[in-house]
Parts: sequence; structure tokens; C-alpha cells
Amino acid sequence: MGTASSAPWLLSGFGDEIDPDPAIQAAVLRALGARHIEVRSAWDVNVVDLSSAQLAQLRAVLSRFDTRVSAIASPVGKVDISEPAEAELARLGRAIAAAHGFGARYIRIFSFYRRPGVEVSTIRDAVLSRMRAFATLAEKEGVVLLHENEKDIYGDVPSRVLDIVESVGSSALRLAWDSANFVQVGVRPFTDGYAMLRPHLEYLQVKDAIAATGAVTPAGEGDGELVETLLALRDDGWSGFASLEPHLAESNPGGGFSGVDEFGIAARAFARLTDELGIAVE
Repeated sequence: MGTASSAPWLLSGFGDEIDPDPAIQAAVLRALGARHIEVRSAWDVNVVDLSSAQLAQLRAVLSRFDTRVSAIASPVGKVDISEPAEAELARLGRAIAAAHGFGARYIRIFSFYRRPGVEVSTIRDAVLSRMRAFATLAEKEGVVLLHENEKDIYGDVPSRVLDIVESVGSSALRLAWDSANFVQVGVRPFTDGYAMLRPHLEYLQVKDAIAATGAVTPAGEGDGELVETLLALRDDGWSGFASLEPHLAESNPGGGFSGVDEFGIAARAFARLTDELGIAVE
């Protein structure tokens, strides 16, 4: 066995999985040992739709709890590829403005759905064109985009995730790794994807899933090969954000929800895994 990463991993979590109220989000995360939050929505309003006044109010709430933002969990690219490109670029602009306001480096994005019956290969050129435009804007604005391997988008399996990041070839486009999403599209995450994607892996989204049903579980309780993945990252010397996204009570195309109790279950499951593997998390 290798030795533990020298730098502690940084615990974060999707606050809106806890409660719509950001004060409750921050309080629960702090109680679970997280000093960071991933912002997807507050008061049931998506981060890219929050007004300037709401963003200022949210900053004040997080400051009160001494909580920093690990990433803006934007919905950019989580639409059909036939939707206007300009609209998604504008939403990315709003996500970047929010990131700057919170002093956050990372913005999560997706690589587009397609209509039923549309062959995935036929949307490749359009996807890559849009992802390049996203990366160009991110480079200009000094932020890093994190592509999430959401099920049913272009980049939902390792080979197409690699196609995106290598074809775009930008330091402003990196990967968020989601084991549960890989399981739900028939991928064995570590076995099928780790070696291929590790050079581009920047950020962990922590959840697990059962292959036979697709049901989401706490980390280590499904088929997401979390132990193998975390162990390899530890031995590689990786360090970065590990963001809890449990989806234990509800999962839908817009995201998911867990509630205070279920979120705590997910946090403790991840803590057990990292403790067993000798990974320092703070």
C-alpha cells in the first residue's frame, strides 16, 4: 500500500441537497466538518438565476458561517444540443460572475443531451464546438470548468469524456468525477475509466450507486468502486475538493435532494472510507 496524500482533501457539499435555506445548508456542512460549500441553488433559485441582491445576501450568509465556495454547480450544458448556443454561453457568463463574486475557481458544466432516437455520434461536432467556446470564455475570465459525467449527455462514458477534454485541449476544462453517474450508464468507474481520465481529474463528486437498479447509495455501499478510486487517488498524491452530492431522498434531471438526516448519513459514510484509507480530510 502507498502512503497517504501529503495535502488534506477538502470536504465540500451541495448545499441545496440539505435544505433550500442557505443558512441551514452552511450550518449543517460546518457541523459535518466541511468548511466549503458547492452552490447550486439557494431559496429554491438556481445560482445562474439569482439576482445581484440575492447573490449579495448569499455571500453574507456564507460569511457568517465562515464558509467558502468550492464550486459553482451550474446547469450549463444540461440542455438539449438543439437549444441555442448563445443561451448557454450567456448562462455560463452568469455562472462566471457568481464565481468571481464568491472567490471560487471552479464551475461545473455538462456536455448536452440529445433527443430520443438521435445517434450520439451525430452531435459530437456541435458538442465540441460549444465546449471550446465555453473553455475560451473560461480562459479569458480566469476560471476552470469541470465537466461532470452526467448520464445521457454526450460525455457520460469514459471514452467520450476523454474525447471532450482532449479535443478541446484547454487548461480551463478539467473533469469532475462522479462514480454513481458512471455506474448508472453501465460503466465500472475505476476499472473502465480511472487510468484513462486520471490526468484530467480535478474534482470529486461523492456518491455511489447500485449497478442492477441504478439506485444511489452512500459512498462505499454501491458498485462505484469508491475504495479502489480513493485508494488510487491517495497513492497518486492527489488532493482537492471532495463534494458530497448524496441524492438519497430524490434524484431528478435538475439535481437531487437528501435532507439533513440523509446528508449526514452520506457524510459519515464517506468519512468512514477516508479514515480507513488513511486520507486526511478537512
